[in-house]
This record gives sequence, C-alpha cells and structure tokens, in this order.
Amino acid sequence: MSSSASAQVLPVLPASSIPAGQQPHRKAPAEAAAPAGRIAAGSAEFTRSNRAMFFGGFACFALLYCVQPLMPLLSQRFALTAAQSSLVLSVSTAALALSLLVSSPMSERLGRKPMMVAALAAAAVLTLLCACARNYPQLLVLRALMGVALGGMSAIAMAYLGEEIEPSSLGLSMGLYISGSAFGGMAGRLLTSVLSDFLSWRVALAAMGAAGLLAAWEFWRSLPPSRHFVRNDAAWSAMPAGLRQHLGDAGMPCIYALAFLVMGSFVSLYNYIGYRLLASPFELRQSLVGAVSLLYLIGIVSSVWAGNLADRLGRRDVLWRMVLVMLSGLLLTLFNWLPAIIAGIALFTFGFFATHAVASSWVGRRAVGQRALASALYLFFYYVGSSVLGSASGVLWGRGGWPGVVAILGLALAVALGIALRLRKLAPLGAAELRPVAV
Repeated sequence: MSSSASAQVLPVLPASSIPAGQQPHRKAPAEAAAPAGRIAAGSAEFTRSNRAMFFGGFACFALLYCVQPLMPLLSQRFALTAAQSSLVLSVSTAALALSLLVSSPMSERLGRKPMMVAALAAAAVLTLLCACARNYPQLLVLRALMGVALGGMSAIAMAYLGEEIEPSSLGLSMGLYISGSAFGGMAGRLLTSVLSDFLSWRVALAAMGAAGLLAAWEFWRSLPPSRHFVRNDAAWSAMPAGLRQHLGDAGMPCIYALAFLVMGSFVSLYNYIGYRLLASPFELRQSLVGAVSLLYLIGIVSSVWAGNLADRLGRRDVLWRMVLVMLSGLLLTLFNWLPAIIAGIALFTFGFFATHAVASSWVGRRAVGQRALASALYLFFYYVGSSVLGSASGVLWGRGGWPGVVAILGLALAVALGIALRLRKLAPLGAAELRPVAV
C-alpha cells in the first residue's frame, strides 16, 4: 500500500456520540505504523475489489431483471394482463426493498463479505428453482424469496465501498460497480430473450441461475476482506437513531426521493417497451426486442464516466444534467419511427446509469455513521420506486398505450429534475458534522 493511501483519514462520529461498548479500540503505538489506509486507485486490492464488485453487480441485476423481457410471454402463457405480468418483477423488487432494512443491521454483526456471498449464492439457487415453477403464483413466491436474498448484497456492497475505498476514488469504484450492474441487466435480458425465443422461458431462467452461481464464486474469490469494518452488536437497537439521523439530514431525503423516481421510470420504460415493439406497426421478434438490452452497454460507459466527472466537478453540478438527459430520451420514444425510439432509449439509459452512479456515491460520501443503513435506505426507495411505478405504469399502458406510459414517467422525471436542482444548493457537511480521525 502506498504512503499516500496509508495517510488517508476516515470520517467518523465524535467519540461522545458512539454508545459505550461500540467504540473501536485504538491501536497501540507500535501498531500504528502498520499500513491501515483505505484501498487506493492503482493498487492490486483496488483491482480485485472492483473485479469482485463488477461480478456482484452483474449477478444482482442479471438475476433480478432477467424476467423483464419474458413478461409478454408470461402474459400469453398464464393469460395475464401487462400489469399482472409485471408482478414477476415487482414482487422481487418490493421484497428486496424490505429485505434491505433487515440485512443492513445483520451485516453490522456478521460482516460485509459473508453476507454478500451468501446472498448471491441463494439468489442463484432460487432462480434455478424458478425454472421449475408449476404455475404463476408459485413463480411469484420464488421470485419474492429471491428478492429477499438479494437484499444481502445491494446496500452492503455500497457500504463496503464507502468503508474500504479512499474518498477520491469512491466515485470511480461506485461507477464500476454500477457498470457491472448495467452489464448484468443487459446480459440477463438478452440471454433470456434469445433462449426463450428459440427454446423456452424455463431454459432461459435455468441458464441465468447457473450464470449467477459462477458470478458468486468469482465474487467470493476476488473480494478483499474488510479492514475498516467495525462490528456493531447493537445495530438493531441503534437503527431508530440511524433512521432519524439519515432522514433528518438536509440532503439524504432528497437523494432517496430522486432514487424512487428515476429507478421507477427506468424499470417502467423497459417493462413495457417490449409490448410496444412486439405489437403493430413494429411486430419485432422476441429476440430482437431483447437485443434492445444491448443499449445497457451505454450505461456501462456512462456510469464510470459520470462517477469520474462527479469526483472532479462535484455531484451537485452533474446530477441535474443527467436527469435532464433521461427526460429528453423519454420524449424521443413518442415517435412512431424505430430509429428515433432506439435513440430515445439509448439517451434514457445513458442518463439513468449516470444519475444512479452520482446519487449513490453521494450517499456514500454524505453518510457520517451507519453507512450500511444509509445505503439500505437509498436502495429501499430505489426498489420501491421500481415496484410502485413499474406496476402503476402498466395500468397506464392498458388504458392509454405508450403515450400513457410516457405521461406518468415524464411527470416523475420532472419532479426528479426539480429535486436535483434543489440539491445544487445543498450545503456540504461541515467540520462539526464530519470530523476526520487518522487511522
């Protein structure tokens, strides 16, 4: 570890604000010379942690969203409306949102890496079982259980990065994690689309479960152990105070609300664009509709680019511009010309992953204590938005077609833009709120 890395400081709460019995022990002077800094960009550990998080993000999004292109097929197979078919995704994201609030304090006792490895392995096994579901209710139960399992990965990954990566490289690491999510979302949708078109939806889900197991193994092999994690046996009793701290912050609730709106909009667009492209006048094949997921490659680029840009220029000046990009892309999809629709989805996807990278890294930087809980709250609203707007926009699709979907998503993004502009005026944490202590 370089000397610059070992000189890094950790933001911690003043000792007087930490309950007795939870304060980390100070190292003896003889131990103080040992390298104890955060993981620095350019180091071998930085490469390993980013590779692991890329695979973790891949598995999460691949397993969670692989059913999205299958929704029209499930509508036909089980005689469902579009809104009913959307439950195969919405029950997973709703269960994931609730699970986040439980897995966060659990990780404070059990540690970050063990929880994340167990979550990825369990989610992969449950996806394999989904391929054997006998009916739609059984499929929904298995998908809900998978959402519960993934709660042990999502928020904890963000907390791990916030604890272990040096602040100046956090935006890049978060961007790489989200780029893995983008790649997973793309690969999951594309693979299930092609396999379901030429084989069956059951084969598609089985293949995704197998891929998830391989990703979980690589994650376990590559991720460095936590060095700055401090076990907190009073995490459950401290949770109410943590909730008050984060929800009472001047900026966190705005970031959480923005996550609800942009994620709900993103999932809704991809939920129902398949219905539109399969119908007249386009009438594309299932595999071609799934190929739209290749646009996730743009998200891989934009998340890393936006993370770097935010580290250099500041999150407050990047965030609102990325929301505006999403809104512009959404409006382009109103045209009944396929190239314009594809361009609109591409612009929308670019803006979403950039927005998510900036907002999620802002949570990691702004959270003073209980980072796992701060991240869990962000993702709680993120996935609740996916469930609520994802199903509500299905009702609008049934009543007003694609213009109805664009109307509700346009309203959501207009509110998100207003929130992002308000965050431009957010005062950064002062020395009294964020006191650095050498490690």
